[in-house]
Amino acid sequence: MMAAVGLLVALLIKTCLFQVFMIPSGSMENTLRIGDRVGVNKLAPLTGWEPEPGQPVVFKDPGDWLPPQPTDGNPVTRAVGSVLGFVGLVPPKDDNYLVKRVIATGGQTVQCSGTTLTVDGAKVDEPYLHPGDDSCAGLDFGPVTVPQGYVWVEGDHRSDSADSRYHQRGPGGGAVPVDNVVGPVSAVVWPLSHLDWFGSVGR
Repeated sequence: MMAAVGLLVALLIKTCLFQVFMIPSGSMENTLRIGDRVGVNKLAPLTGWEPEPGQPVVFKDPGDWLPPQPTDGNPVTRAVGSVLGFVGLVPPKDDNYLVKRVIATGGQTVQCSGTTLTVDGAKVDEPYLHPGDDSCAGLDFGPVTVPQGYVWVEGDHRSDSADSRYHQRGPGGGAVPVDNVVGPVSAVVWPLSHLDWFGSVGR
C-alpha cells in the first residue's frame, strides 16, 4: 500500500508539478553538462507562464531533430525503466525531448551576422555562451520572423548545437511550437557537484 501511494504521489508530481530529464549532449554547456539531471517546472504552463527570451526550456522534438533512440534489449529492465520513467522517478527512456535556450518568441525577428545576434534589431547579450564561442559560431542566418505560437531556440554551446538554426527547412522554419514546450528548466538536481537553481521560471 505504501509503495502504491508513493508511486501515485510521484505520478501526480510528474504530471502536474515537476519532471526530471537527463542532458545527453554538450549543446548547453557549460550551463548544463552531459549527464546532468534537470528539474522542469510543469506547473508553470498551467498557471499562465509562456516562454520568454533567455529562458532554458525542455521541449518535445518538433520533427526529426533527434536520431532514433536506442532500445534496451532486456525486456525486464526495459519494463522497469518504462514504469519508473512514466511516474517520473527517472528520466523517460523514450527520451525524444531536447533542452535549449529561448532566443526569440512569436512575432520577433532574429538574425545573426558575424559574431552578433540581434532580436528585433537589438543586440543580444549572451553571458551564458560556452567559452570560446560567439553568438553566431560561424553560421550567419536571417532575418527570420518567428511565427506566432512558436519560439526560436539555440544551445549555449553554439558551435555544438543542432538547434533552430539547422532546421530552417523543417516544420516551423526552425522554430518550435509553444505547445511542444514542457516547461522551464528550474534546477540541476544531480549530480550533487553541479546543483544549480535557475528559478521557478528559469531565471
